[in-house]
Amino acid sequence: MSMAAEHQINAGFIPLFDSAVLVAAREIGFAAREGVDLTLSRETSWANIRDRIAIGHFDLAHMLGPMPIACNLGLTPLASDTIVPFSLGLGGNCVTVSNVVWAGMAAHGALPDLDPARAGKALGALIRERANAGRDPLRFAVVHPHSGHNYELRYWLAACGIDPSREIEIVIVPPPFMADALAAGRIDGYCAGEPWNSVSVAAGTGHIATVKAAIWRTSPEKVVGVRKAWAEKHPEALSALLRALHHAARWCQDPANRGELAALMAQPAFLGLHAAVQMPILSGHLQLGGGAERTVEDFFLPFDKAANFPWKSHALWFYTQMVRWGHVAHTPENLAIARDCYRPDLYRSALKPLGVALPGANSKVEGALASATPVGSAGASLVLGPDGFFDGQIFDPDEIDAYIAGQKLARAEA
Repeated sequence: MSMAAEHQINAGFIPLFDSAVLVAAREIGFAAREGVDLTLSRETSWANIRDRIAIGHFDLAHMLGPMPIACNLGLTPLASDTIVPFSLGLGGNCVTVSNVVWAGMAAHGALPDLDPARAGKALGALIRERANAGRDPLRFAVVHPHSGHNYELRYWLAACGIDPSREIEIVIVPPPFMADALAAGRIDGYCAGEPWNSVSVAAGTGHIATVKAAIWRTSPEKVVGVRKAWAEKHPEALSALLRALHHAARWCQDPANRGELAALMAQPAFLGLHAAVQMPILSGHLQLGGGAERTVEDFFLPFDKAANFPWKSHALWFYTQMVRWGHVAHTPENLAIARDCYRPDLYRSALKPLGVALPGANSKVEGALASATPVGSAGASLVLGPDGFFDGQIFDPDEIDAYIAGQKLARAEA
């Protein structure tokens, strides 16, 4: 671009495929077209992202959906006011286990079909068999305490009658180190985003047991976390970036661009892994291990089904999990902080001039849509769902006290 960009924006990201919308915004030129000079800095851990946002090194970053909420609730070493005006996609995670654990699960009835209920039942039987034999608990890794990965892993286990606080050990490992940690026998399984599950399968060291898209369909994952002080000082820059990200997300979703996107993400500056390893997340066609394969509908959505809309109900579900697992107390003040973190108002104001589909509401009942459903929207037509939790539960953000109470009960009984 010959003329100087109107807006300079510094952003951090982790080498995961769901940083693709940010990467495409910069590399394919959508940011430049909106007058944004977007600088991307690659980080190795979510803790680094969290700290560099707090210090002010980054204006915004690729973040775990619950992380900005945790920042605002004071659950981080350096307190920082962070808002979420854009979601980077739905789905994209898997639960991968070692070959030894998979063999144990298969002996208890697990099949290579990604069914969370069957896989969870088999894992529970294996856990109890090991406990009866006096063996150490299995060790599972997640990428960060305040992550969709931690909460969906715990949700899945608890719904299958496994107490994740007592019957397994959960440790923190940065996403790029997961496959190596599994191969080295330091962990028995992990929940991480792609391509780090496919990497274990390709290496012959792991088996994908289930996927986020089966535990909770079209569920939230990464977001753009923005320093609130920066957003308030630079509203035009933020709006321009949100428009660039919208165009980038639409480009990423288009099957015609898969080859170009996979090659882009394979570059050393981004993922530094062979382009073929990016294809499972783009097509939903996963190699599970041992020659098994499966195609998962809506495995990862960078754009479709309002994937970029920062639903307040997503933030509130994450909050219920923070309460459930003892990360935060349920108080009216904390609930308000969680509700105010996601900012659909900023998303709407940035994208309204484009005439794109905007949901009619800021919040929705999660898990209620059994099939793809056209919903009321301003602008173009919009289809949401199916969005079910695998255990048939419904999360109504207007009935949050009852939901939290019900969760505690389920945990006490487990």
